[in-house]
Formats: sequence, structure tokens, C-alpha cells
Amino acid sequence: MRIRVPDILLAASCGVMTGLAFPKTELFYLGWISLVPLIYLLLRMNPAQSFVLGLIAGSLFYAVLLYWIPAVPMHYGGLSPGLSLLIYILLVLLLAQFWGFFALAASFCSRSMRKLMILVIPLLWISMEFIMTYLFTGFPWGLLGASQYKNICFIQFSSITGVYGLSFIMVLFQSLIVFATKTKKKFVYISLSLLMILAFHFGGFLSLKEPVPSEDTFTAALIQGNTPSSTDFSTQPFEKTYEMFQKHLNLSHLAYENGAELIIWPELSVPLCFSCQFQPFIDFSEQLSRFSQQTGCTLLLGTSETAYALEGPLFYNAAICLSPDRPFSHYYKQHLVPFGEYTPYKKIFSFISKFTHAIGELTPGKNYSLHEFKGIPFGSPICYEIIFPPLVRKFPKMGAEFLVTITNDGWYGTSAAPYQHFSLAVFRAVENRRYLLRAATTGISGVVDPYGRIIAKSELHTQTFINTEITPNRSLTFYSKYGDILPCTGLTLSAAFLILSFIRRKNERKRRPEAKKNRS
Repeated sequence: MRIRVPDILLAASCGVMTGLAFPKTELFYLGWISLVPLIYLLLRMNPAQSFVLGLIAGSLFYAVLLYWIPAVPMHYGGLSPGLSLLIYILLVLLLAQFWGFFALAASFCSRSMRKLMILVIPLLWISMEFIMTYLFTGFPWGLLGASQYKNICFIQFSSITGVYGLSFIMVLFQSLIVFATKTKKKFVYISLSLLMILAFHFGGFLSLKEPVPSEDTFTAALIQGNTPSSTDFSTQPFEKTYEMFQKHLNLSHLAYENGAELIIWPELSVPLCFSCQFQPFIDFSEQLSRFSQQTGCTLLLGTSETAYALEGPLFYNAAICLSPDRPFSHYYKQHLVPFGEYTPYKKIFSFISKFTHAIGELTPGKNYSLHEFKGIPFGSPICYEIIFPPLVRKFPKMGAEFLVTITNDGWYGTSAAPYQHFSLAVFRAVENRRYLLRAATTGISGVVDPYGRIIAKSELHTQTFINTEITPNRSLTFYSKYGDILPCTGLTLSAAFLILSFIRRKNERKRRPEAKKNRS
């Protein structure tokens, strides 16, 4: 059987629908049906054909999801439109490989274990999502379950399995729908799939009825100074930089006057460095220390810190916590943005520096560390780190009773990127049953409660502050305690299914010549 034009169109529609399930279009319900065409096709096609169709679907998915990518290197990296577009196409094709290999593996297994495919397909899918989280520095942006951040009842299940469990249920549902079309027991399959979805949503509904902890409630504030990402602090007049600093400090005074006890500044919204001896940095540090002492407020600040080693100076993207009654604490960002904050695999990609000087050379932090607010420990994953479920869960496991993330999404303008990035923070709150505070330089700043409900949210490119009451939580979810048991199990079972399929197909090939001899 050859790949026909209708097959290509079906695969393409699969990718487009899945992309539209994510912000900013918010058509999250498409995520429940978007993979049906691809599953239908891979059960009909051979593995090679399935790989091609998976590649087509994946390419369209990432093309829709990440349409905002070319603008970043073009506007901030100084690259030409043609080169920026080439980078975008190469990234889309690279990420689409995961869809291609999913389709190939599913088609390969379907030849020898047809009856098990209802379970094999979702297991293979979450295995690919889990590999995406780690392979080539990791990029778990666009996991299927993450399209459901507004489906509050359903996402409660992620406190047990992480977002991967949501993807598993969604793909399992679509597998049941496809198999319902291929059997006489259509009513049984459709009823089973609908009952499963109702059960998970009802379970989530019951979880939402549980009372939110109310002990030790306090008021926190998010400062959004709306500093443009195009700002070059090294070249602009110091008076302009000082004006930006004062703007953030004035917003902090307003937040304090409205009851804030913990005040959070975004990532790199003003140039702060507590380890630098340059006089403006010292002046800023002294003013912030004075504000903390006079008001009694704790400040969490996005800063750039410097350390010195034998090989030379080391530069860190940091979150510094400044308290009136204790020495400041720090957390250094561990998972840096590839080709933004550092160059991965330098031996291979060293040539990129010839085209742009916009790539930083930051040093990743090596340790998880917590801050304290009035004796309450909390974690502060920085920017890009919030998209990694395994990384964020380690903060509550260490004892963090709420989470704060600081970020700068100004690079992406009003595209879907800030909305997609914000939506991922919702899952980290639910997975760990923690309040999550998000301070963004140009927005979206916001507060998410332990059940994924968005309590407050700012608009993009506005100067504002958000005061909110939050409550610490000491209890650990199953996911916080034990992590990615489901995707690890899925990866193990997927490998076993592939090996078993290979053995069965090999044995079948051996039997064919013997059968021919017996006939003759």
C-alpha cells in the first residue's frame, strides 16, 4: 500500500489540530481527537510509511506551536530573516522526529501484538514525551497533556503521574476510539472510553472540593516593571537604568502599602549583582537592603552574579532572597536555555558565534537550594526551568512549601509564547500541590493555587503589581515523592514490546521457508 494524498492530508490535519489545542488559540478540546487520524493511519501502514506520516504530522504540529521562533533570532540575535527561518525549519524537523519514531514504533508493534495496541500506543507516546524531556538538553514544550491547563477537573490527575499521565489518558482514549471503528463491539469500546474520561473528570471534581490549607497565610506581591527585552543596560545612559530601578522600587512601596510581606521582582528586569564591586551595583544593593530593613519585607530578586575560578570568571543567572533578619540566600539557574544562555555541544556548534553575538556564556548552577520567608522554605526555579516537571518537583521534595518562578518573556512580544509558558506553570502547581507565584518582566505575571486555578493574572506589556494571599503547604503529592514512575514504566514496557515484536517477526520469517518446503 502506498501513501496517498488523502493519507498525507489526514496526517497534516492531525498536526495542525494538535497545535491549535495549545495557547493562544485555547481549543484544548481538539487534543482529545487530534491524534485519531494518525493512529488510524499507522495501524494500516508499514513502519517506514508510518514514520513518514508521523514526520508530516509532527512537522505541522511544531510549525503551528512554535511559529514565534523566527522572530527571536531575527530581532534580538541580529540574524537575517532567511537564516532565522532556516533555524526554525531545522528545529521543527528535529522535534518532528519524535512523532515519526512514535509512529514507526507503533506500526512495528502492531504487526505482532494487535490485541495489545490499545495500551502499547499510549505507552509509546509518553515514552517519546519523556525522552524529549531529557534528550539533547531536553525540550518538553508541547507535551499533549499540557494542552489541558484550562481543563481544571482533568489536570488534578497530574498530582499522581505528572503531566505525562494526562497525555497517557488522552492517547488511550483516542486509541479506544480508533479500535472501536475496527471491531463489531463498537458500543463496548465507545462506552469504555467515555466512562474512563468521565471517571477522571469526576475524580478531579472531587479533588477540587477538598479545602485549601489556610494556616500561615501571608500576602505576597509580584512586580511587573515592563522593562523591554531590547534594553541594553551596558550602553544606555545610567540615568535611564536608575529610572527603571526606581520604577520597580516605587511599585514595591505600593505593594508594601497594600500589605505585601514578600515582594518578588522578575528575572533581570533591572541590572542587579550582589557579588559585583561596580559602584552602581553596590548602590542598588544598599537601597534594596535598606527597603527590606525599613519595611520588614522579604525580597526575591532576579540578578546576574559573578564568581571567580582558576579558569576565569563565572557568570550565573540567579534568584537572590533578601531578608531583614538573615543573610541573603541564592539559587543559581541550573537548566540554561540552549543557544540563548550558552552554546551546547561547543565542538559541533562553535560556528554559530560567527553569525551572532547574542548567545550568552553563563555557567549552570550545580545545586538545588531553598530560600526562607519567616521560616517558611520556598523554591525559585528560574524561567525556562519551569517547563521541566522532574526539575521543579525536587524543590517541594527538599521542603519547599510554595514555589516562585521569575522569568523574562519580553523576547516573544504578544505571540503565543508567553501564554504557552504561563500555562506550563499551572501544571507545576498541580503536580506538587503548591501555590505558584510567577513574576515576568513584561508579563504574564500571575498566581496559581495548588489545584491549578489562576487566582490573578496580569496583561502583557503593562506596568503593574499583583498582591495576593497564599498559604504554604508541607504535604507531598505522590508525584513530588516518587516522580516519573509512569513514563519510566512506559519506557521500560515500550522497549520490551519492541524487543518482543522484533523476536516474533524474526520467528515468522523463519517459519515462512519451512512452510513452503512442507507444501512442496
